[in-house]
Amino acid sequence: MGLLTNRVERNEIKLGDHIYTYRAVFTYSHHGIYLGGSKVVHFRPERNLNLSTEASSDVYDSMTCPTFPDCGFRQPNSGVVLSCLDCFLKNGSLYCFEYGVSPSVFLAKVRGGTCTTAASDSPETVVHRAMYLLQNGFGNYDVFQNNCEDFTMYCKTGLLIVDKQGVGRSGQASSIIGAPLAAILSSPLKLLMPSPVGVATMTAGMYCMSRYATDIGVRTDVIKVAVEDLAVNLGWADDNEEEVTEVEESSMTQITR
Repeated sequence: MGLLTNRVERNEIKLGDHIYTYRAVFTYSHHGIYLGGSKVVHFRPERNLNLSTEASSDVYDSMTCPTFPDCGFRQPNSGVVLSCLDCFLKNGSLYCFEYGVSPSVFLAKVRGGTCTTAASDSPETVVHRAMYLLQNGFGNYDVFQNNCEDFTMYCKTGLLIVDKQGVGRSGQASSIIGAPLAAILSSPLKLLMPSPVGVATMTAGMYCMSRYATDIGVRTDVIKVAVEDLAVNLGWADDNEEEVTEVEESSMTQITR
């Protein structure tokens, strides 16, 4: 892997690696944890998983997968999915996310969602988190705060963002927010810098710094959370308790009628 691309071959990835592939002509990337044996755990919006095959090409259906029968396995009402590597890639190229990179390497990466300065935990710990979340879910999918990249980065590091109002761990989300912000902040500089090259350089610098400031390796609003305690920290346990209470109340109402 180098500064320009993180593309790898299938025989190069290892157990617990954070892998990704690009969708829609490099518009966005989809991320997952490699379990070995051509199996990947990844996180998707539940609504896509509930659509029919004709309605969505992103559906993972064990009936149509020639690789292994468990492809597409997920728990009810969960977006965490087990699939084969072929279905995960969907004919796309394979890339490997980098951990523990230096600040200079991070800033040199033009595109977000490819690396972080945070260190990865051991492969065994990463796989344990991924398998635990496959059985217990990862909450509701959110493009900016709880997406597929957030899922894989949590599996790799165990780091959780304390500030729920801010951007999540995802480098893609930081890029989406950082690019327009950098353009807005640098627009007054056009009056001071007549050269378009100078303005472009300043805008690129602001964009890279905004990405770096939101990286989980340098943020101060992150904590290490055991996967078994994740539901409590994110409030999922409270939501489940409310659902159970509503079901119980509904049942009692029907009994008393």
